[in-house]
This record gives sequence, structure tokens and C-alpha cells, in this order.
Amino acid sequence: MTDLEADLRKAVRGEVGFDVTSRALVTMDASNYRRVPLGVVAPRDADDVAAVLEVCRTHGVPVVPRGGGTSIAGQATGTGVVLDFTRHMNRVLALDAEARTAVVQPGLVLDRLQDAAAPHGLRFGPDPSTHSRCTLGGMIGNNSCGSHSVAWGTTADSVAELDVVTARGQRLRLGQEWAGAPTGLRELVDGELARLRTGFPELPRRISGYALDALLPEHRADVARSFCGSEGTLGVLTEAVVRLVEAPRARALAVLGYADEGAAAEAAAGLLVHRPLTVEGMAADLVPTAAALPRGGAWLFVETGGSSEREARARAEEIVRAADVLDALVVTDPAGQGALWRIREDASGTATRMPDGSEAWPGWEDCAVPPQRLGAYLRDFRGLLVSHGLKGTPYGHFGDGCIHVRIDFDLLTGPGIARFRRFSEELADLVAAHGGSLSGEHGDGQARAELLPRMYGEEMVALFERAKGIWDPDDLLNPGMLVRPAPLDTGLRFSVLPREPVEVAFGYPADGGDFSAAVRRCVGVAKCRTTSATGSAVMCPSFRATGEEAHSTRGRARLLHEMLAGEAGGLVTDGWRSEEVREALDLCLSCKGCRTDCPVGVDMATYKAEFLHHHYAGRRRPAAHHSMGRLPVWLRGVDRMRAAAVVNALASVRPLAAVAKRLGGIAPERRIPKVATETFSRWWGRRKARGAGGDPVILWPDTFTEHLSPSVGQAAVRVLEAAGLRVVLPPTVHLEKAPVGDGRTVALDPVSLLRGRGRVCCGLTYVSTGQLDRARTVLRRTLDLMAPVLETSAPVVVLEPSCAAALRTDLPELLHDDPRAAQLASRVLTFAEALEQLAPGWRPPALNRQVAGQTHCHQHAVLGDLAERRLREAAGLTGDLAGGCCGLAGNFGFEKGHFEVSRACAEDQLLPSVRQAPEDAVVLADGFSCRTQLEQLAGVRGRHLAEVLAEALRSGEGADAEGGP
Repeated sequence: MTDLEADLRKAVRGEVGFDVTSRALVTMDASNYRRVPLGVVAPRDADDVAAVLEVCRTHGVPVVPRGGGTSIAGQATGTGVVLDFTRHMNRVLALDAEARTAVVQPGLVLDRLQDAAAPHGLRFGPDPSTHSRCTLGGMIGNNSCGSHSVAWGTTADSVAELDVVTARGQRLRLGQEWAGAPTGLRELVDGELARLRTGFPELPRRISGYALDALLPEHRADVARSFCGSEGTLGVLTEAVVRLVEAPRARALAVLGYADEGAAAEAAAGLLVHRPLTVEGMAADLVPTAAALPRGGAWLFVETGGSSEREARARAEEIVRAADVLDALVVTDPAGQGALWRIREDASGTATRMPDGSEAWPGWEDCAVPPQRLGAYLRDFRGLLVSHGLKGTPYGHFGDGCIHVRIDFDLLTGPGIARFRRFSEELADLVAAHGGSLSGEHGDGQARAELLPRMYGEEMVALFERAKGIWDPDDLLNPGMLVRPAPLDTGLRFSVLPREPVEVAFGYPADGGDFSAAVRRCVGVAKCRTTSATGSAVMCPSFRATGEEAHSTRGRARLLHEMLAGEAGGLVTDGWRSEEVREALDLCLSCKGCRTDCPVGVDMATYKAEFLHHHYAGRRRPAAHHSMGRLPVWLRGVDRMRAAAVVNALASVRPLAAVAKRLGGIAPERRIPKVATETFSRWWGRRKARGAGGDPVILWPDTFTEHLSPSVGQAAVRVLEAAGLRVVLPPTVHLEKAPVGDGRTVALDPVSLLRGRGRVCCGLTYVSTGQLDRARTVLRRTLDLMAPVLETSAPVVVLEPSCAAALRTDLPELLHDDPRAAQLASRVLTFAEALEQLAPGWRPPALNRQVAGQTHCHQHAVLGDLAERRLREAAGLTGDLAGGCCGLAGNFGFEKGHFEVSRACAEDQLLPSVRQAPEDAVVLADGFSCRTQLEQLAGVRGRHLAEVLAEALRSGEGADAEGGP
């Protein structure tokens, strides 16, 4: 391997990676399979590709081309050298709007081509649900389709010419009339014309095997088309000329409700005569909530286009009238359509969990049958599932007869794997009996190639092998795929994982307390690799900042997988002490975006905290863990000594600040935030109580509100009291039988005095730095202090989103053995939720201003922001806040070495949204981190929504505000 690596480094200009991290990142795609490569090369151009092939041929090492790594059948993994095209060969080289063509490189993400084509009113027709991260090379390799295939066909229908390098170094330009055909291919076809004319099923989604019938004379001997779907086994694509289609100026989405998936499947083919753009189907058990959908147990998503919204709507309504439905909905608003389409697109991830929480896997992800037979096929398919004691939820491209499904295979035990094989063999026979294709979109790979004789017969498969031999006589390219395949039940990615749960700190309630099961959640759909966040989405800010797989949620999950595999065959063999895993997790902002945005709910922030807890057990921690991880301790000390003014003065002296930052592991580019000279609690203690009587509302004095921005707490008190609520603070002394405290309580009995005073704390800074033992101690003390509150029904209002999120999720997951943790978590309300639930009759002051800023990442990921949106609307604050993460994310942006990534995250959405806002816009930032980032990077003051409303109340803008809960 050393000689191979050295020869590659001499031969290519692109990066060569034979290290543990580089290899671990590509051991898997989105399939059930795992293959460990020798190394990874990121070629810069076709010359690099040719050089890699020459070196690998000399060493007898196979080569596998890889794009976004979203393949579901295992074809994007390999045991030799993996070519990663996403790093350099990822551009649109030319776009001819008049000819409606584009010249693209294989690593180009589909959405970037769509962005380039959109200004010309054009688009690339095929659009898989992974369009935000799949690449054109991968689409050509798999002959991908997507939801619009009923209108615009497969990728092969959109390919004009392909530049290919063969395993022996030939550079070919593939096209029609035998253009670019390797020597011997034409002779093979001429000798098998009858077989090629009769041996392929007629259906729109026939993806399995090689498309040798595209070489028939009546098909203009289209070598480029026949290359599509070859899964990197014939040659390596370096450039493609693709056709574009005219994008409809307006679209409408008709959502048709049916009693069940069978009724929806039976109806789908009948809608094709209306020439829709899509006919997609899914059932209720894949929908988190059906509130936005019409009545029914299954739905067809039927999209129509037109030159105007009116025309598109008219076509959609025509389809509704023609369809026999329980209920229907027609949506023309782009935002509304986008929200509905996200439900469908996320199905590839949500389908990996059954309604009862059990795991489900790909493997039989996309069989296709003639659309007219779909209903009958689904009935037989359901029967086959039942006979094997399996469960799965079909969904997909009903108009093309293509069904996606994740099935609850047991891929961890011998009997379960044996059942997986038996089911696969019987399903292959069933698909063939219905005249279908084993693959209707994602290719055969290792999952289905072994079963191709059941679809095509032995003689046709032998013909495939002969074609492979003409293109790649040395079997250098992606061996084990399509022809002479590896058995479908070998190389499963779960085989190396530990069978017994590892000892961990968090409870992982959604995964039965099993950290391995939590890591297995990442099935590789790679939504975290989206290059631009849309709407309120957050995941994954560090990937968008760096563009590196190691800094994506999926990349980190892959390294954790290899760590858990350990000595059983994993690449990471030093367990929790692994520096490779630590480095990958270092740029995780703990934004928690993946917890919501990842279709399978990977929670990398929790995994990071878990890892750091074990990694530094008994070892010296970084300075930042002490300076910022123990921030509540330092700030309380400053308060006790009344030293805020002195600390602020010292921090303003640059040499002293520089020394403090160096000792504390703080980024030198950062300014140390000022400490409030009067804490929120001290302000509270000297004010006169106001507000109505009745049950109290507990206002949580989080560390940031208490010591760094008490104005937020003061504003919240004013608004909550204006709404008629009685605000009190949590107890500061543990009293066994005390009533609910208000922050002023003084213990009179000796026992309580000996226990001492304390402050509630959510433990956020300890959790984010992996100091979980300390976090548990702090949280148990907090629960002790809150004991009298928990004996009542008093709600707890938390102003800082990150602290509210920690109390809702980290608290019960870390103290899963203490029932009080879940009890307190259930009481937590955000500021807006408190007003909405506890003072429903109150109306906020009318500001009638536009807003700018960003929804806090933890708010988006854990808390939700619907109440905040409604409160802003009621106050006349118009416009949407940006998504993404501000980049500060607690202590992340202050840690040494993180400043550039932190700034890049802010430049992704937050800072542009503020720069583009009108001068009189209200800049909202409920999180202290967000406000600090705005101040330090843009010189802009962001405010908590409570501050904005309180200011309006003070200035009299709220003359029409009404009190009373």
C-alpha cells in the first residue's frame, strides 16, 4: 500500500488520502454495505483520472468512482482506490440556453446545475429526492430518475455525449451512431440482435443490468445512453453534455387523498393521460403529521405546470375532477408546495424507522413494474412481507410503477440475515413475474446484481459479462457490481459493530439506550451535505463552511461507526481515545440542527458530548473546557466579589485580554463580552413586585440572562407582567417542604443553611464540552432546588433558546434515571409559548415593522418556533428570519482555531439577511450567541423579542395592548 500511495502522489495533482479518516469517510454509501478502501484520490481533471487508472492497473488495485455517496445498493464503495469527484471536478463548464444543453463535470451537485439553468427558464429534467447533494456523475452512473420522470424521463433520456476514460487509459467521446464505442462492442451487438430486441422488459423504469438495447440500430446505436446505469463498471466519466428542458413558469400541486396505498396505486396509471409532471405516492405511516394533507390514508402528489398560475391550477383541478378521491388539495403557493414536497423527499430517511421506532433498511428500495400492474404488485408484495414476518412502508414514483420501501430486516444476526436472503430471492421472482425490473432508479450494486439472472436469465447476464470484458478486460473498475457480483448477504455494514450496548452517559431513549443503534441511524442519505440551506433549515453549518465530508453529520457518523467497530474490523482501533474522531467532531458546532433536519434524527451534538466525556476521562482537558465549559462558575464568582467593573476594565486592555484569551483557549480574534455590573437577580431583588395574583410563572435566570444580558430578563418580566402573569424566580435554597420560591427566599432552619445557597442551571456549557459528570451533578442540584416547584403545576419560562433546549432534551436524556428530570423538561416554555398558552387573551403592541435576523439553531431543532412566528405576526413584525446557525453556537466560535469557520457560518445566512434588510428593520436574535456574533462581526445590535416588545410598551406604541390572561 505504501508503494501505491507514493506512486499516486507522484502521478496526480489532486489530493491523495490513505489516512484513517479519508478511508473511513467512504467505507459506506446509503446502502447496507461496507467496503474498506486502500485510499481516496480527489482528481483535479481528466489527466488525473487517467493517471490514477494507470497506477492502479500497474498495482492490480481496483478503482471506484464516487459522487455524493447516496447510492443505495452499495456501488459507491470499494476495496481499492475511491475517486472522489466532489472536491474539484464539480463545475458547470458551459451552458447553451439556445441549444438547451450544458457541459458538466461528474462531481457537480444537481441543484447547482438547476441554479445555473434557472435564469434561462431551463432545468435538468430528472430530480431525485437527493437533488441537493447527489452529483451528475452519480446520476449518470445509476441512471437516476426522480419524481418528474413521468414528464422528463430518466437521466439517460437527458444525456447527449459523455467523455470517458477506460480502465486501460483510452479517452472516448460517447454518442450516437457508435461514437466512442470500444473495439469489439459493435461486433458483440451485431451478433446478438435478436436477444437484445426481445430480452428487455418494456417499462419506463427499467434500470437493472446494462442498457445494451440502446445500441440497437433502431435506437441509433447510442453508446452514451448505453453507458448510463453502468455504475462505474465500464469506464470513468470525466465530462458530460446533458440536455435541459424548459421549466414551467408556474406549477400547481394537487394532493389527492385515498383510503390506502392500494387505492392510490390503482389510480396512478389512469392520471398519466393528463400529462402531469409528477405522480408520487406515499402512505400515512411515513407522514409525521397529516395535518397539512387532505383526508385519507395515502396520497398522490400530482404536479402540473403552465405558463401562468391560473393555467397550472386549472390543470391540477382537472386532475382532481378526474380522480376518484376521498379528498383533495390544490396548492399554487411555492412555499406551500415546498413544505409538502419536503414530506415526500424526507421519506427516504423517515422510512428507516417503523412507527414503533424499530429500524428499517434499504436493500429492496426501488423495484419497478409496469404502472398498470402496480396495484396488483403491491398486494403481492404486502403478502410476501407478511409471509416473512417483515414490515415496510412503500412509497415512491407511483406514476412510473417504481416503489421505494425500507424493510425491518434483522441484519445483525445469522437467522435474520438468512431471512433477508430468502426474502430477496422471492421478491426478485415476484418482480420478474410482474414484468418488472429489480431496480427502477438506484441501480443494482451488490444488493440486486446477484439476482439479475432471475430477471434476465443466465444467457442475457452472460452477455452483460461479455460487454464488461470489452470495456474493462482487467476487471479494474468497481468489481463485484453488476457482473460476477458479490453475494448480497456479505459485507453488511452492521457485521463489525458490537452486539452488546457500550457503556454511555446519555440515555438514548429513542434507541433503547444503545449508542450503536444511535450511530446506526445514519444511513447515508446525506441531507447534511446540502451546499445551501433553505428556509429555516440549519444542518450542517460546518459542512457548508468547509465543504469537507469529515465535517458533515454523515462523515462524523462514519467515523463513530468505525470507532465502535474497533478491533472487529473498524479503521479506528483506539476507541474513545481516537484523535481522528476528535478532530472530526471538533468543528461540530453542537447546533443540534441534525436532530430535526436529518430525516432519521441523528443527534450529533449529543454524540459529540458523549465522545468528549469518554475521550477526556482521566486526562487533561483543553483550556477552553475550563474557561468556557465552567462559565457559570466564573461568572458567579465575579458576581460574589462585585468584580464586574474590574473584569470589564481589565478585558479592555489589549495585552491583558490577549494573555487571558491565550490562557483560556479563546480565539485571539474575539472580544471578551462585558459582564453586567448588576445581575438580573440583583435587579429583581431590589424591584417591587408587580403583576397579577394567581398561580406563578417561574422565570428561569439562565447564565447568559443573569450575568451577560440582564436587560433581556428585565424586558421579559415587563412583558409577562403586562400580560397579567405573576412572575417569580426559582428557589435558591433547597427546602424540603418549602413553597414555591421567588428568588428572594432566605433559609431560616440550620439544615438548609448548611446546605447553602445555589442557583439553578441547565448544565449547557458542561454538556457541550463533554463534562457530563459535572453536568449531572449540576442538574441534580438544580432538580433539588426545583423540588418545591415540581410539586406544583407552575410552568418554567426560559428566555435563552439554548438553555431551554438543554432542559427539554439534555436534562431527561442525561438524568434518565431521575423521574424529576422529565417532569421539569415537560414544564419548559419559551417566552412566546408562555404568552400564547398562559395569556391567550393578551395582544402585544403593534410595531408594524419588518424583521431581520435568524431563528436560533436550538430553537429550530428542539423547541420549534411556531409560537414565536405567531407572536411576531400579532405584533405586526413581518418577514421571515433566516435559517442556518450564527456560527458562535455557545462556546464554539470563541474556541481557539474556530474563528474562521464561525465567521463562514455567519456569512452563510445570518449576516447577509441583516445586510439586505431595510434600515428600519428590527434585528431579532433571541440567543446570546447570535447577538454576540452580530455585534462582533457586523456591528449590529440584535435584540430578544422580549426586548422589542418591552420597548414598545415603554414608548407607548402598545396603546392597544390588552391585559389579562
